[in-house]
Amino acid sequence: MPSIEAEPVKTAEEIPSVNIATQSANMEITAKRADLLRELTAAQSVVERKTTIPILSNFLFEAADDRLTITATDLDQSLKTSCAVTVKKPGACTIPARKLYDYIKLLPDGDVSLKLLDNHWVQIRAGRSNTRMVGMARANFPQVPEFPATGEVVLSVASLRGLISKTIFAISSEESRYTLNGALLVLKAESMAMVATDGHRLAHIEKTGETLAGISGEKKTLIPRKALSELQSLLGATEEENLTFAEDDQTLYFRIGGRTLTSRKLTGQFPNYEAVLPRDNNKFVIVRAQDLMGSIQRVAQFADERSGAIKIRLEQNELKLSSSSTDAGESEDSIETPYNYDPIVVGFNSVYLIDFLKAVGGTGEVRLEFKDAQSAGQMRPEDAEDEYKYRYIIMPMRI
Repeated sequence: MPSIEAEPVKTAEEIPSVNIATQSANMEITAKRADLLRELTAAQSVVERKTTIPILSNFLFEAADDRLTITATDLDQSLKTSCAVTVKKPGACTIPARKLYDYIKLLPDGDVSLKLLDNHWVQIRAGRSNTRMVGMARANFPQVPEFPATGEVVLSVASLRGLISKTIFAISSEESRYTLNGALLVLKAESMAMVATDGHRLAHIEKTGETLAGISGEKKTLIPRKALSELQSLLGATEEENLTFAEDDQTLYFRIGGRTLTSRKLTGQFPNYEAVLPRDNNKFVIVRAQDLMGSIQRVAQFADERSGAIKIRLEQNELKLSSSSTDAGESEDSIETPYNYDPIVVGFNSVYLIDFLKAVGGTGEVRLEFKDAQSAGQMRPEDAEDEYKYRYIIMPMRI
């Protein structure tokens, strides 16, 4: 299959100047305030807050055929969305994103009229309100990549939403480790999986029972954290059951209903995560997630602030958690639970443990699996649904 070359994102200097006056000098539309606000809410999170390129602080509005298309970009990612409007005069303009969003939020429900005036000013009328905002030339807005014509894969919204929520917290926030600044999506014909790691812990989840047309073998894609966060918001706000995913050499594309998110790809190779998955953690204990969460949160109050380290001690039918610091004091909690292996004492970062328990929802039971005090521990839901296989690997700390 020939590769699809994406058009590189163009900066303002690279975009050829065109005579916009003939195309969009008098753009004029009327929209329902609720419709407009819904799409602005979806798009505004992509807009760059602190940018040295002023045009990136603007929305691009393009009106034609009784449809308004709104585009936002920070050059790394873009979001294109649309809503039905009455187009009196087709055309395009750019409007300061944050100011427009904040203003539209404050308007009462009803019709909102937008009209492009001379020198890129935009007039906004709603009820008895009449406002003019200073826009910028449409020609300065960078081009965003277009969805490829081939190679798309249809994914379940619910499944992908589940994968992201169980892994996104484990992505590294260290800029220097850029290959860990995203999660790896692994697609097969009958399953989809996602894995994320920051070098100290690893979250891996696989959803079986999928039917992914067009996938043969294994397709691996590294998705940046920022794109995953945006995707998570879009998936949470949609009523669509499926989304369409595609990629080319430089860009990832996600189409959800009438919205399209694009993201620049992360370069580099994701580490071989399968090599660190524990094979022989033969000591285990099963506890209620709610009990474990409560104990960890109490004990963690007295952990060293910098490391967050707490000690887990497993003895006959008992799990003990403890911590101490010279500044705060010391604390110990215990949970009664069946355990019939050799005693073991392991130290872990309490924040990492809490992240996992939040991801599983703090309900049901969780299984903690160990080999020894120096080896990685593994946590997973005990009463997990059969189609979801979720495991969380966490490296021990010396205490």
